[in-house]
Amino acid sequence: MCGQCVSVQTQSAETHGITFRIQINVKELLDTDILLKLLFHLPVNYPSTLPEISVNSDQLTRAQCTDVKDKLLEQAKKHLSEPMVHELVLWIQENLKYVIKQPATVYNEKTTLSKAESTEDAVWMLLLHLDHMRAKAKYVKTVEKWASDLRLTGRLMFMGKIILILLQGDRSNIKEYLILQKTSKVDVDSSGKKCKEKMISVLCETKVQPQHKRFQMFEVKEYSTLDELQKEFEAAGLATLFSEFVPPLLK
Repeated sequence: MCGQCVSVQTQSAETHGITFRIQINVKELLDTDILLKLLFHLPVNYPSTLPEISVNSDQLTRAQCTDVKDKLLEQAKKHLSEPMVHELVLWIQENLKYVIKQPATVYNEKTTLSKAESTEDAVWMLLLHLDHMRAKAKYVKTVEKWASDLRLTGRLMFMGKIILILLQGDRSNIKEYLILQKTSKVDVDSSGKKCKEKMISVLCETKVQPQHKRFQMFEVKEYSTLDELQKEFEAAGLATLFSEFVPPLLK
């Protein structure tokens, strides 16, 4: 999660708008603190016009800073005509680890070793738990499209009230999937209004091991019993994954 150290400076001019300089500490995938320096220039007709955004960090590459800026601008478009700086800061605090394409460069023994052991081009696996799907048909089609677009294989699994998404693919594409899952209006709330997925848990994210079966496609499957679901995991060499994460969901 993110750190709580936030500093804000403002500069204003009647004809040029306002500039915010914000520094925040955020933890990324290797649990290292990343100091982000964000600059938001709000034009006079903000929020009807998007802010100009600049991103800098001594621990990120120029390309990673560009990725962060691009994603912040994408989010800003979703808040056009409403105040958005606070929302954008909260969003990047929660999603930085999914936005940057590789671990940040932090020069200490622990994280350098972790980075060396992390192979970005290896096949990765992600297991997600969803609390519910109100608009099931639309939700399923959306998940299938994301998996296809990002060349991810695996399963969307239903067993009683349990809903699991198991994905395999390039780590960068899995990160992109998580961003889509967390930021898109993929379901509806109790009143039928489109809403983002807020009841999602990342149960496991790891490299695919030699004993794990590689899925050849993405499929939607329903199971009538827990035993059927368990056999699906066992057939894929994922018995340990099942026993660690799935039975607790029934409690």
